[in-house]
Amino acid sequence: MNTRQLAAAVTGVAIFTTACQNLTPGENAGIFGAAAGLATGIPLAAAGVDSSIAIPVTAGAVALTAVTVYIISKQQATERQRKIAEQRARIYTARRNQQLAAQSAAKKTKPSRFIAVRTEKSEQAQGAASVMVFDTQTNEVVGNNVYDLKSAPQVGQTAKFDTYSAQYVGTGN
Repeated sequence: MNTRQLAAAVTGVAIFTTACQNLTPGENAGIFGAAAGLATGIPLAAAGVDSSIAIPVTAGAVALTAVTVYIISKQQATERQRKIAEQRARIYTARRNQQLAAQSAAKKTKPSRFIAVRTEKSEQAQGAASVMVFDTQTNEVVGNNVYDLKSAPQVGQTAKFDTYSAQYVGTGN
């Protein structure tokens, strides 16, 4: 691939992903799941990999990529929700930093920059959990949005909230 083809491909991907920012999580899951399937299946088929291997591997890539957190609604946080989210996120970050400091240099893993922390549900909340996104580098809540989730993800699972991919940490305990 020459430089022009590479530049065209990068530009195309950038335009495509920018156009997806206003889609629902379900629509994003479908689009990116299909893209992952194509990106996995086409090279496997081109390499002559047996279909009994290629199909399950491709299906796994689709499923893994399409798994997403279903956001019912997004609203502005109350002062109380923001304080609870900040407190829980700072406690979690402090514990995580202590654990990382105790690990040997060979075992260190790069922690997620953004975490999704559970906060108090508002009166209008209809979902199972309300979360806010916290930036562990700036040590601040990102924006003032509370995401009302249909169901809480598993602790440690990464989910997409608007333009942020955040690791869900629950209440941070």
